[in-house]
Amino acid sequence: MTSLIAPKGTKAPPERPDRPAPRRRRHHLFPYLIIAPAMLLELLIHIIPMATGFWMSFIELTKFFIRRWTEAPFAGLENYRIAVDLNTPVGQELLNSFLVTLAFTALVVGLSWGLGMAAAVALQRPFRGRSIFRTLFLIPYALPLYASVITWNFMLQRDTGAVNHILVDQLGLLDSAPFWLIGDNAFLSVVVVAIWRMWPFAFLMFMAGLQSVPEELYEASAMDGASPLRQWRSVTLPMLAPVNQTLLLVMFLWVFNDFNTPYMLFGTAQPPAGDLISFHIYNASFLSWDFGVGSAMSVLLLLFLLAVSLVYLYFTQWKKEKSNA
Repeated sequence: MTSLIAPKGTKAPPERPDRPAPRRRRHHLFPYLIIAPAMLLELLIHIIPMATGFWMSFIELTKFFIRRWTEAPFAGLENYRIAVDLNTPVGQELLNSFLVTLAFTALVVGLSWGLGMAAAVALQRPFRGRSIFRTLFLIPYALPLYASVITWNFMLQRDTGAVNHILVDQLGLLDSAPFWLIGDNAFLSVVVVAIWRMWPFAFLMFMAGLQSVPEELYEASAMDGASPLRQWRSVTLPMLAPVNQTLLLVMFLWVFNDFNTPYMLFGTAQPPAGDLISFHIYNASFLSWDFGVGSAMSVLLLLFLLAVSLVYLYFTQWKKEKSNA
């Protein structure tokens, strides 16, 4: 039998290094190469503009330094003091815009949530023509934003709009044609348009969430004598709790930050009743040419939304842990 032991005095051949190592390194780098374009776009579109806006809030970037913006003097917290000083017109107008936006957000989120929930529950059970209603309900959300809001702008015109034509000429509900895009009616107009745009999104989310609710729960509750309202309270709402947790936060952030709806509805001269805060910050920056104060308002808005989001997530998580305990 041949011995496999090397003779005494001879050296064992050196072990060859594993060749797949470079290939493994390439495999480790592949995920980073995949996400690199997305990270680059995120840096260019979000991170750098946010950092620039934060830096602008600490300098006196007015119309006198637009061409020489790198030479704008450092202002410290002066822009923030101007924005929150209620003894000045700037602070008073910002507070009024903030209160208008709070009322606008509460109405739009609340009514959109209610309409979406009602439509999703009504279309939960199969019946003839259900797919047609689903398609019709999703049309406002599927339409391009600019096309839909500009159409509302034409419809809300005082003399030539379809709304006054129907309310005054056809139905006779009003004695005279009111102005919908100026004065106090502007708030009602922007709320109606925003609800028309937002509620199909809530309907879509609830409709998707209801697909995961077992039909046996409704059958068992019906056998116990539960009414449809009791089934909604005891079965539907608890099963849709995860959907509600995300939906309410997303709708709040979207509605509170809404800029396109008031801009396309009122133009640059928005009435005080429709002075939403994102639009107010735009006017403070690009119409007053005070980018320092406008940037300070934007940072304050960001901090407010961040605080609300953290508090909301904390309480929802605390409530979830308490129910599981």
